[in-house]
Parts: sequence; structure tokens; C-alpha cells
Amino acid sequence: MGYYVNVEPNVYIYVEDINPTGRKTILFIHGWPGNHNLFEYQYNQLPKQGYRCIGMDIRGFGLSARPWDGYDYNRLSDDVRGVVDALQLNNITLGGHSTGGGIAIRYMARHQGHGVSRLALFAAAAPSLIQRPYFPYGLPKQSVLDIIQGTYNDRPNMLRSFGNMIFHNYVTPALADWIFQLGLQASSWATAAIANTWLDEEGLFKDLETIHVPTLILHGLNDRVCLYPLAIAQKKGIQNAKLVPIDSCGHFLFYDQHEKFNKELVQFIEG
Repeated sequence: MGYYVNVEPNVYIYVEDINPTGRKTILFIHGWPGNHNLFEYQYNQLPKQGYRCIGMDIRGFGLSARPWDGYDYNRLSDDVRGVVDALQLNNITLGGHSTGGGIAIRYMARHQGHGVSRLALFAAAAPSLIQRPYFPYGLPKQSVLDIIQGTYNDRPNMLRSFGNMIFHNYVTPALADWIFQLGLQASSWATAAIANTWLDEEGLFKDLETIHVPTLILHGLNDRVCLYPLAIAQKKGIQNAKLVPIDSCGHFLFYDQHEKFNKELVQFIEG
């Protein structure tokens, strides 16, 4: 069941609501440069176990509106609040992948975890995707600058290159092409703006300290986008956080090891 939620004048966020009568609700926030469809292998299985799964397309991506601006974590987390309020969600598990994890963390800090009883971070791009003088982990800053330049010069080629980094295990050419097509559905300006947000955003370090709900951190040991030390930093920064490293697993862990991913997520919610 699909909805459009108006989050500010002329900006609508697309929401897919699967099994609305489910006994427990999970709100998924996708990563860059995809959309809510990235969690297809959760939507196919978790509702069978009684869960309500809600996927939203962040602004500029998927079926959501494509405004020129609003791609910082503050505005993106405000969009999440708009969805939570419009659907009257309460006592939910908020799950975010990669950039979506950063948005989820900012939501917990900026909106005091409104409506959220559990937080799940999947290969989250936090507390910093790039290396900084005080945080020598993450990607070199130049890697992100190359992504931005690639977006402006040859976005399809940039997306192909990114697609070569996201899986650790073999995937079929058809599945890789599907992921590629999801990336092409985004607007080019949103694709570049989110990458610029990675460069400019440093507040997630402090945001981690504001989280006081049970938190699950799932992270692939072979992740080449959000390197594993980021997960360790998240564990140190969040009280009552559980870190589950996943072996033989890359950045798209919800597919790379989707059976373990689903099992760990369910155990966390039921625990």
C-alpha cells in the first residue's frame, strides 16, 4: 500500500506500507543512492512473521519529490518525523542503512526518538563516512570528491563503479543491474547533495551520545564503503548497543547475508 506524505510545501515523501495490521512495526530508511526497494528481501519475509514493514523514499530518491535543496541530515530527519506523525507510528523499530543510518541517528537526537522504542543500524555511515584528523577511519575524503565529480560528469559510470564495491559475495548480473537502475531513479542533484552532506556533517559524533533506546548494529566485516571501524565507534558512542559483526559480508548486508540479517533483526526486536 503506497502513500504520499506532505512534509513541507510542495515536497512529498513516498511511503510503502506492507502488512499494515502487523503486530510490530519496522520503519526502514534506505541508503544512498537507492530507494525503499533495497529492502525487498526483508519485505518478502518479515511480514510472514507478523511484522509491519514501512519503507520510505528519502527526498530526491525513488518516487519521492525532488526539491533542489533539503539534503542535510537535519531536514532529512525532519522528513522522517513527518512520516512518523502522518502514519501515527509509535513504539516502532527504526532501521537505517548507510546514509539512512546517519539519518536515523540524527532523528533520535533531533526528535528525541519520537515514536521509536528500538533502533537498528545497518552498515551506518556514522559517525563519519570519511577520515578526519580526529577520526582516522572511513574513506579518504578524495573518494567522496570523486563520487561528486563523477555524478556531474558521468553519473551512470559512477553508479556502476559504486555497484562494484557494495557486495562481498557474488551476485548475478541481473541483480547488479537492478541495483544500478534504482540508483538511476534518483535525481542527479540529490545524488551529489547527499555526498556533500557526508563531507560537511560532523554532528553525528554527539548525536550517538543522545541515544538511550536498545540499539542493534549490524555491519559486514568486508564492507568497503562504510568500513568496519565505524561500527566499533557506534558501539562505543551508544549506550546499550549490541554490535553483531557479519562475516563474508559487504555493504549491502541485507542482501549479501539476508538470512542472517533477517534473523538478527527479528531476534533483536523480540528480545
